Amino acid sequence: MSALSLRNITKTFGSTPVLKGIDMAIDSGEFTVLVGPSGCGKSTLLNIIAGLEKPSGGTVEIGGRVVNDVAPKDRNIAMVFQSYALYPSMTVRQNITFGMECRNVPRPERAAAVTRVAALLQIENLLDRKPSQLSGGQRQRVAMGRALVRDPLLFLFDEPLSNLDAKLRVEMRMEIKQLHQRIRSTIVYVTHDQIEAMTMATRIAVMNQGEVQQFADPETVYNRPANLFVARFMGAPPMNTLPARLEAIDGRLRAVVGRGDAAVSLPLPAGLSGHAGREVVLGLRPECIAEQERRFGEESDRLILDLPVEMTEPTGAETIVLMRIGGERALGRVAPDMRPQPGGRGRFALDMRRACLFDPGSGALIA
Repeated sequence: MSALSLRNITKTFGSTPVLKGIDMAIDSGEFTVLVGPSGCGKSTLLNIIAGLEKPSGGTVEIGGRVVNDVAPKDRNIAMVFQSYALYPSMTVRQNITFGMECRNVPRPERAAAVTRVAALLQIENLLDRKPSQLSGGQRQRVAMGRALVRDPLLFLFDEPLSNLDAKLRVEMRMEIKQLHQRIRSTIVYVTHDQIEAMTMATRIAVMNQGEVQQFADPETVYNRPANLFVARFMGAPPMNTLPARLEAIDGRLRAVVGRGDAAVSLPLPAGLSGHAGREVVLGLRPECIAEQERRFGEESDRLILDLPVEMTEPTGAETIVLMRIGGERALGRVAPDMRPQPGGRGRFALDMRRACLFDPGSGALIA
């Protein structure tokens, strides 16, 4: 039985469709991340799960029970908000136990729950402070503590790290992931940050314009994106997508990028010969374009090309290089000590084993 089941969920505001038939089943113990650009419908979907919005159509099941007409307080869920939503006049201890008091939980049980959660989140020394005396990361821990004392069927996180600085986001991201590994609760987590999605999720639902474009584990979403939107949205930098045509040359299928003297012929993995003559979009992750010395596997897997360089962007751990392949712009990741000069040329190794092919009309993954 799924911890959460969404069946044909639709939502319209006036005449504007916001969700267009969402189907999703989330197993017990999963960490599912809803990711997508602003306005794609992910927060609306979370609010429907929480009961803060009613769907225009479809069914929401939590723990096998249809909850469309069940009030939020009776759904056995806990929610962590972007704004923390702490009571400023209450101490940390009072913020954590307030909901339990409203449910008339006996005082000894409340005290035991606070002790357990405070130890889990390492906030024992903060229990008598007010929210104004806490840092952003500490406030987020308190907000999580308030949710954890519930021991619900489902935890809902609505962009909980977006108010934190970059360093603190990384720390809290790791803490939330470690917390999930310890308690094995079912989590639905909304973010627009694809790095959060890739590093935290057991499965990712990539959303756009009210639809789920792909729902799969992070490795599949990254290496085999279902369509061009997912390919271009997931990844920093995103996947290179180059218009190409497929040609059978010397018994092997190749993707030809560009035309005339600038054209570059790139060998593709075996098994795609039936697609010869087709116009496609070739997808290559930036890490598949590296310095000449990089080894990707067997020596035959590497293709060495001399390419014009337009720009370099050192990041410390690596250098991002903007180059041209067959006249088309592409990004590569090279070693930090490799600094090809803009306006010059560089020799790069390409790993074609991880190439993806997309239909230029529908955008769907071909192979």
